[in-house]
Amino acid sequence: MTERKVAIVTGSATGVGAAAALQLAQRGYDLVINYSRSEAEARASQAACAAAGADTLLCQADVADDAACRAMVASTMARWQRIDALVNNAGVTSFAGSTNWDALDAATFHKIYDVNVLGMFQMVRACVEHLKASRGAIVNVSSIAGSLGIGSSVAYIASKGAINALTLHLARSLAPAVRVNAVCPGMITTRWFVDGVGEANFQHIKAQYERNTPLARACTAEDVAEAVVWLVDGARTVTGELMLLDSGMHLGGAPGVVPGAAKA
Repeated sequence: MTERKVAIVTGSATGVGAAAALQLAQRGYDLVINYSRSEAEARASQAACAAAGADTLLCQADVADDAACRAMVASTMARWQRIDALVNNAGVTSFAGSTNWDALDAATFHKIYDVNVLGMFQMVRACVEHLKASRGAIVNVSSIAGSLGIGSSVAYIASKGAINALTLHLARSLAPAVRVNAVCPGMITTRWFVDGVGEANFQHIKAQYERNTPLARACTAEDVAEAVVWLVDGARTVTGELMLLDSGMHLGGAPGVVPGAAKA
């Protein structure tokens, strides 16, 4: 069994996932880089982690597919014989707006739940015995959408609320062997968000967000990754935490100004 720790980061081709994978590599972890469609970006993320000293495994898998989740975990165990951390970052949304209910059909709603909630659960289920053996950690990348009831669509809001509830349940049920926490970012300045709302709208939303939050700044992918890595590699007395990374937005201000607030 390798002496280096091993982490699986889902959706780690770009954004928060890529940033978290790189920071874990810099902390001495070997990495599974997972992607569903963005192969070129995933290979770039893999190369960055390798340059930081990590042994890496590239896995194409849609976390909504249970067989694909199990295969990714099996490949990880075949490579390193251990799993110390699972970062559930993969996620999707529809930038329909939180009050435009008619823009969401059942298929879209199910797709968002299949990736964001079912995919998270399937990855936990596939990894859990290995994480117990290593006394490891799970970090779920959620959103203020699940805490404040705002976000890019009602389906996304509901999915992140479900992730938060599952995080609390898992923290109780897997203790003391596995710590389980979630990060709940506000607006993140990633390509995912820019592409979803358009460049002009993004700049407008960002300016509003920064005017209406106490710390007057949006998150970067690296900001979120720092919190993820601390919950993975430190935070030894922390479990069941839903960590808000929203520059103080939850304290007041104008919580309706970010129609697509959330992740990468």
